[in-house]
Amino acid sequence: MKNKSLLFGKKELELAIFTAFYLFLNIGYSQTADQYFENGNKAYAAGDYQQAVDAYKKVEDAGQASAALYYNLGNANYKLNKIAPSVYNYERALRLKPNDADIKNNLVFAQNMAIDAVTPLPQNTFTKWYNSTLNLLSLDGWAILAVILILVFMGSFIAYRFVYATVQKRLFFTTTSVALLFSFLALFFAFRSQMRMENDRPAIVFSPSAEVRAEPRQSSDEAFTLHEGTKVLILSENEDWQEIRLIDGKEGWVPRADIKEF
Repeated sequence: MKNKSLLFGKKELELAIFTAFYLFLNIGYSQTADQYFENGNKAYAAGDYQQAVDAYKKVEDAGQASAALYYNLGNANYKLNKIAPSVYNYERALRLKPNDADIKNNLVFAQNMAIDAVTPLPQNTFTKWYNSTLNLLSLDGWAILAVILILVFMGSFIAYRFVYATVQKRLFFTTTSVALLFSFLALFFAFRSQMRMENDRPAIVFSPSAEVRAEPRQSSDEAFTLHEGTKVLILSENEDWQEIRLIDGKEGWVPRADIKEF
């Protein structure tokens, strides 16, 4: 009995040491990422934009991706007049914070450096409303809003059942109905946001000049030419080729190496 008890104690001690060591490594890893981020900010403030990019990339390599990181990467690359990396990182930041005004404004500045001027297809009023509403929040934002509204619905429903004053009953009934309705809407937009993230495959042209072919082979006719910084949507793949679509509806095939998905 004593030996079994002693053996169990050793295992607990080993587990505790391993857990403490693991946490220590992760804390140190996180602190290193924070230090890299601060170093990047200092380099950017000092005007050393390439050093800032290098520091920010170390943060990304450490697995500490965030909208702030991508935003700063976009800023540093913009200062270096690197069109594709700046647009690419602003787009990644906007994907995490779709309603951030600073990210949107800087993305427009970066896109203005690109050669290609692609006019989007006209949208009807409902499509514009739907897309603008969907872009108000990220997937996490819609999910959190849905949870909050469900909690409000539950609390109002419980209060409605236990109050007796007519005015209060009407108030809680209205709150319950509104919270239920908007919770369904939030769940719907969370679902649509998830579907978009899973199905949509946006990418940025990184090649200075990318020849878009009618078919996935070099001998095929050239449909049109794209330049760095242009945003495309990946539709399908065929070995070293990817089928893309522009926001104006044009489609074609480009070599996989010419674009970078985000």
